[in-house]
Amino acid sequence: MDERLKKLEKQYKDMPIPENFDSMVEASLKQRPKKRAPKWILGAVAATAIFTAGLNINPAMAKNLVGVPLLGDVVSVLTFVSYEVEEDTYSANINVPKISGKSEEIAALNEKYAAEGKALFEQFKEDVDWMNSNDGGHLGVDSGYIIETDTDQILSIGRYVVEMVGSSSTVMQYDTIDKQKEIVITLPSLFKDDAYVQNISTYIAEQMREEMKATNQDRMYWVSDAGLEDESLVELFTTIKADQNFYITAQGKLVVVFDKYEVAPGYMGIVEFEIPTDLLQDSLVSNEYIR
Repeated sequence: MDERLKKLEKQYKDMPIPENFDSMVEASLKQRPKKRAPKWILGAVAATAIFTAGLNINPAMAKNLVGVPLLGDVVSVLTFVSYEVEEDTYSANINVPKISGKSEEIAALNEKYAAEGKALFEQFKEDVDWMNSNDGGHLGVDSGYIIETDTDQILSIGRYVVEMVGSSSTVMQYDTIDKQKEIVITLPSLFKDDAYVQNISTYIAEQMREEMKATNQDRMYWVSDAGLEDESLVELFTTIKADQNFYITAQGKLVVVFDKYEVAPGYMGIVEFEIPTDLLQDSLVSNEYIR
């Protein structure tokens, strides 16, 4: 290990750990459903892990290691820690972001990101151990983040997890931040009351039907009155959740997001719907974010 990596390792070990970090990791693990691989998947290896950390320990190191320009106190995103495994039939690539900023809300986000990233890696190791004791298998986990929107006011970051065991599943979680106020923008906080839930749901259901009709069902959604052969075979979309996944575009448009398999077959992947502002206008608290 060269001096640079030794220094990085030392700085990582010296990082202060939140008092409730272990309980956050434990909670994240409990929230994840236990997965068991099919026994017909063959192969066996001993998994090893390369742990790389500390990319956001200090501004100089962050600049050198990830090529992100120094931004002073401006809210920005860096890779905080990476977990990597690369074996014949097992692989994991988990990149955990950290958002710069001084507010308690941003600190809470960073603690959540760190805990969930560690929990994901711990779950991966458990699954590998189980496979090794049950005739082996193939398992892949890819997790990271994308910056969907980054303006002077808005930062929308999406964290994804792709898990591959035979087939693949994809989960995307968005957080949207007011960079100037350093607060997290939630979907309910944008509206005067909960009427937005029904308004958005009705619009999305109609868009689903129109897309299916226009594409002769090449694009397919699980929605009623859209020509599905047997609606009883699937759970039909009826309404968004009050805290439905979303982000805000650079143009100030609200985009509602559904995970793979949430409202459509797997080949549709992650599904997004941009909601017209005029549909929301009467319900908005203001046009500060949505325009």
